[in-house]
Amino acid sequence: MSVQERKERERASRERLIVATARELAEQQGWDAVTTRRLAERIEYSQPVLYSHFRGKREIIGAVALEGAAEMAGALRAATVAATTATDGPRARVVALARAYLDFAADNPAVYDAMFQLDGGLAFAQEDTPEPLKDAFAALLETLGEVAGDGVHPALFTELFWASLHGLATLTRAGRLPPEESERRVELLVDRLAVV
Repeated sequence: MSVQERKERERASRERLIVATARELAEQQGWDAVTTRRLAERIEYSQPVLYSHFRGKREIIGAVALEGAAEMAGALRAATVAATTATDGPRARVVALARAYLDFAADNPAVYDAMFQLDGGLAFAQEDTPEPLKDAFAALLETLGEVAGDGVHPALFTELFWASLHGLATLTRAGRLPPEESERRVELLVDRLAVV
């Protein structure tokens, strides 16, 4: 391995450490607790080293959001693949997708906030949208596109369904919706919106 390759590998390792530490701190104490000073202390690097990787907290939030989008896409696809063997057909896949989405949001609140609530400097629904965000949407579209209904644009239906899931995730987490009804909400959402 050349010196340059070793330096690039070390740089990538430091960057992963910064993102993982920011994510851990945010999940434990919230995003307000994530500061470059705290991150530097936790990873035992100086603040200038952090700034050599990220220009500030906004870029760190963006990196966490991209990592989260990739994880969410994987979780959604895994859930729909597992439901493919069910006899319910498309309905079972849509229910599995909705549950996986809501579970991801509940299990990873700081990552979910980085993805959809905080400014990570990322473009959504544009030409320059980063690939992990496009892939997370594609993971939704792959299942939801088949249940959009005649004459309904699959991407538009996916946006509507996604917005509904986001609302459920956000309102449940904020204590505005009783959690004991979440299963019924998923069933109602699927039965009323999806053509299954």
